[in-house]
Amino acid sequence: MRVGVPKEMCAGERRVALAPLAVGPLRRKGIEVAIEAGAGLSAGFLDATYEQAGAEVVASRDDVFAQADVVLMVRALGADPDGWQSDAERVRPGQTLIATMDPLWAPQPVAACAAKGAVAFALELVPRITRAQAMDVLSSQASLAGYKAVLLAAGRITRIFPHMTTAAGTITPTKVLVIGAGVAGLQAISTARRLGAVVSGYDVRSAVKEQVESLGARFVVLDIDTGDAQDSGGYAKEMGEEFYRRQAELLGDVIAQMDVVITTAAIPGRKSPVLVTRAMVERMAPGSVIVDIAAERGGNCELTVAGETVEHGGVTILCPLNLPSTLATHASQLYAKNVSTFLLNLLKDGSVVIDLDDEIVRESLLTRDGEVVNARVREALGLPPLAEPAAPPATA
Repeated sequence: MRVGVPKEMCAGERRVALAPLAVGPLRRKGIEVAIEAGAGLSAGFLDATYEQAGAEVVASRDDVFAQADVVLMVRALGADPDGWQSDAERVRPGQTLIATMDPLWAPQPVAACAAKGAVAFALELVPRITRAQAMDVLSSQASLAGYKAVLLAAGRITRIFPHMTTAAGTITPTKVLVIGAGVAGLQAISTARRLGAVVSGYDVRSAVKEQVESLGARFVVLDIDTGDAQDSGGYAKEMGEEFYRRQAELLGDVIAQMDVVITTAAIPGRKSPVLVTRAMVERMAPGSVIVDIAAERGGNCELTVAGETVEHGGVTILCPLNLPSTLATHASQLYAKNVSTFLLNLLKDGSVVIDLDDEIVRESLLTRDGEVVNARVREALGLPPLAEPAAPPATA
C-alpha cells in the first residue's frame, strides 16, 4: 500500500493532509508514504522532516498521483473545484481519494469523479458516533476556528476583554455573545472566558444549555418554541421562516447589549441562516465587532461579505474564510490524525476494503465502480435512488 500526499492547490490553503508526526504510525503498519516536495512548507514542515519520519519526498504532483494507491488531501472535488479540474486528469480508475470534498454543497464534481472510476471518501460525512471521534475533521478544525475568531475580535475591538482595576479607574469587561454552541461556538466561549470577557451563548438546541453553562457562560433563553431543532447527527436543523422572524425579534434585544458577537451557525450542505440582521447591527454601539465564521456559506449576518471586512454604522463585521488554515501547523496535525485514523479503519490485510456494514465507511463513501453511491449526494444531483441492494464487502 502506497499513500500519496500532494500539495494543496486551493487559494489560501496552508494546511497539508499529513503532518510528519502521522507518518510513523502509517509506516509501522507497512504503508509507504510519498509526499510532494514542499507540500508541508506552508504549515511549517520541511521536506527533511518528512524524510526523517520515513516518508519519500517526490518531485511533482504527477508523481504523487502516478505512484499512490490512496491519495490523501485536505481539499478535493467540490472543496477545491479549480484544483479538481486538473487533478481529474491525474486520477486513475480504482484509485482511492480521501479528503474533505463538500459533496452536498457542490455535488457535480462527485459525478465527474465517479466517471473516472475512482473511489472517493468525504471526511465531512463521517457520522458523529463514538467510534468515529478520532476521524471527525469537522470538529477538530471547527475548534480551531472558534479559538481564532475570538482572537480576531480581541485584536479589532477598541476595548480589552478582562475586568481591570487600576489607579486610573476601573475598566468593565467586554460582553461577548456567541451564537451557535457547536464545537466552534463552545471553543469560542471557552477562549473568550479565558481572556476575561463576560460571555453569553445562544443556540436553538436547548440540549446544549448545560455545555454552555459548564464553560462559565450564560445561556440565552428566548421565548420561542425551538421544537426538534437538532438532527440525528447532532447538528442544528434548518427552521421555518416564522421561527427565524420571531428569533430575530427577540435576539435583537440581546445583541444590542453586546460589544462582540461571534456567529458560528452552519447547516451541512445548506446556506447559513441569517441570524443577525441589518437592523440588529444598527442597534449595536459604535466600536462593536461581529466575527462571522459562517461567512463561506453566505454568513449569519445580513451584511456579511465573504472574505472581507465590512464597516456599518461604526460596527466592524469580520467575514473570514478558512480560519483553520491560519493555524496551519496545529490544524494539519489534527487533520493528519483524523485522516490517518480513517485510512487505517479501511485497511484489511494491507488493502482498502469497502465494508458497507461499517457505518463510517457507508456514510462517507461517495463513489465506487463508476457510480455515485451516496444517497444524499445522489439526491443533490437529481439521480434516482440506487435500485440494487448494498453489495458485499469488496477490495479496492
